[in-house]
Amino acid sequence: MQETPARIDTIVAALDADGRFVRESPGDHGRSAIDAVHDPAMVDFVAGAHAAWSGAAGHDIAIPDVFLHPGLRSGMPPSTPPKSPLGALGYWCFETTTPMVAGTYAAARAAVDCALTATDIARSTAGASYALCRPPGHHAATAVFGGYCFFNNAAIAAQHAITNGADRVAILDVDYHHGNGTQQIFYDRADVFYASLHGDPDRAYPYFVGHAHELGTGHGHGCNVNVPLPEGCDDGRYLDALGGVLTTLEQFAPDLLVVSLGLDLYADDPLGDFAVTTNGIGAVGEAIASLHRPTVILQEGGYAVAALGDNAVAFLDAFTRPIDRAQR
Repeated sequence: MQETPARIDTIVAALDADGRFVRESPGDHGRSAIDAVHDPAMVDFVAGAHAAWSGAAGHDIAIPDVFLHPGLRSGMPPSTPPKSPLGALGYWCFETTTPMVAGTYAAARAAVDCALTATDIARSTAGASYALCRPPGHHAATAVFGGYCFFNNAAIAAQHAITNGADRVAILDVDYHHGNGTQQIFYDRADVFYASLHGDPDRAYPYFVGHAHELGTGHGHGCNVNVPLPEGCDDGRYLDALGGVLTTLEQFAPDLLVVSLGLDLYADDPLGDFAVTTNGIGAVGEAIASLHRPTVILQEGGYAVAALGDNAVAFLDAFTRPIDRAQR
């Protein structure tokens, strides 16, 4: 699995060596902000799943062997979560790359606390703050998790801001992979704008979501923007596409900008196929910073471990004038 602790260690070392970033410990925000976005029954499952299946089956790590595919119950009433812990895993999880271990729930809760603390900093200072979240979050939807993600840090941060007085929040997702969970959570909302630049789902995970024609529904129609990009997308093409997205985002006039920062847009990332350089990643940060909005930057993907530190510093360098805090 590419989602390893070395990712975070590499970024921390680079930020510490840079010397311009000050670490702050996240505060405990409790569970209510998570329940405001996710089905509380799913949160309960993540909280207790490992103890349930390790006790029942003696396994330390569990991966679903059956998933609740719509075709299984086509024409029949909806299913309920099975009593079997392994069956319930296939009810709440949508794929096989997201095993759970004893510390999963604590880690996912800590990632949310990082995101919420960084959100509070960005809003109180009208500047920017960076949350080094692990696990990432943008693939987790209202009632299903996967893609290394358990709780959707970006969605929770956005809803937290709305709950605490923001009128409009924009989420800009620059991870190589589409944030299917974030899109699903806000797809019918007019107060949260979601935009994503990502590998075309015709070839790239998560495959079934992220097409350009997905514009939102109901009150949220027009508040969802997807920009699928081709294999080999380089600095120039990426920045051209980003420029169009930023123009649309600026028209939304958000009170807060949440950036889902995936460093897997990098040319040598093992899970992507773009050709964006470290300099290009810096230019992406500079373009986003030019909006001059209160901004919370949340770490999502990025799996070229040796280059992660340089790429994170390149992106965050664009924010060093209005930001003097790096949140871990």
